Amino acid sequence: MEWSSPLLPFQGYKQESPDVTENTPYFLPEDRKHVILSVNPKAGRRNSRLRVQRLEAALQKEGLTVETMTDLQQVAEKANLWFEERKLRALIGIGGDGTAAELTNRTVPGVPIALLPSGTANLLAKHFRYSFKPEKFARMILQGKVLTIDAARANGRIFLTMIGSGFDADVVEQVHQARMAHPKHAHINYFSYTKPILHSILHYPFPRVQLEILDAEGKVLETLHDSHWLFISNIPKYGWGVPITPKAVPNDGVMDACLWRGGSLASGLFLTVTAQCGIHPWFSRCHMRTGNRFRISLAPGQKDVPVPYQLDGDPGGNLPVEVEVLPRRLTIYVR
Repeated sequence: MEWSSPLLPFQGYKQESPDVTENTPYFLPEDRKHVILSVNPKAGRRNSRLRVQRLEAALQKEGLTVETMTDLQQVAEKANLWFEERKLRALIGIGGDGTAAELTNRTVPGVPIALLPSGTANLLAKHFRYSFKPEKFARMILQGKVLTIDAARANGRIFLTMIGSGFDADVVEQVHQARMAHPKHAHINYFSYTKPILHSILHYPFPRVQLEILDAEGKVLETLHDSHWLFISNIPKYGWGVPITPKAVPNDGVMDACLWRGGSLASGLFLTVTAQCGIHPWFSRCHMRTGNRFRISLAPGQKDVPVPYQLDGDPGGNLPVEVEVLPRRLTIYVR
C-alpha cells in the first residue's frame, strides 16, 4: 500500500455494541444501504478495474448506493461520516492485507470492512473464504454478516494479520523499494520477490532477535533471545498458506508467536517444510508463545545492524518495536 495521504487522528467515536458474545457473528440492519469502494489508482491492473465495475454493478442492482473513491483521506472521512449516521453498509477495499490495514488505521472502530481480493497473499480474504468473483462477493455484502476480531498495534501502527522480523522482512523492504522506484509503482506479484530473495540469500546476516512478553503494565514476563526468525500472528497461516501459528484465533484477545532458531536460509526452508506438515513445534529450535503485549529487539551481544520488520506484508521499519493486541478492533465481513 502506497497511498500517501496522512493518517487521520480519529477519536471520540464509539463502536456499536451488538448484544452478542465476542465470538458470534451478527447481521447489520437492512436499512444501511451505502457502500464505499476504495480503489488504489496506482496498484490497479485492467483485470482489477473490470472486477470493480462488476462489483459496483452487482451492488447497485440490489438497490445499494455505491460510491467509488481513490483518495484515502476522502474515503476515511466519508466512511466515518456514514458510519456515524448509521448509513454505512460496507467499506470495501480492493486489494490485500495491506489495504485492509490501511483502511483500519484511518477509520473508527466499528466501520464494517471487507476486501475484494486483489493483493498478493490475501491472508485475511483466504481465512474468511472470500470469493474472488464480484457477483458472489456482492451477495456476502447484501447478507450483511460481520464479526469483530482483534487487531494489533506496532509502534503506533495498526496491523491485522501478522508481524515478522528477519529474512522475510528484509525481502519485503526490498520489494517495496523496487516498487516505489518504478514510475507508476508497478503491481506486485510473486515474481516481484525473486530478485529480493536472491539478494537476501547472499547478503542478509541473520542476526538473533529478542522477544519480551509483557504484562498489562509493561513488566517483562518472559524473555527469549536465541532465535533468528520471528512471527507474531493473529491467524494461523502465512505466505501461500503455511500454518506458522496453527493455533492462532483472530478473536481470542491474544496473538501467537513463533520463534525459530537457525541463521541460514536452509533453516528457514526447514521451518517451512515442518510447519506445512504441522510438526515444527516439536523441534527444540522452535518456541511457541501467546500474549497480548510484546517487545521485539536485537538480541544482546549482536552487531548493531538494522533489523527490519514487516506488517501484513508491508514494511514497518526497523527494530525495536512494541506490539499490543487491540481486542475486537476490526469489524469484518464473514460468509
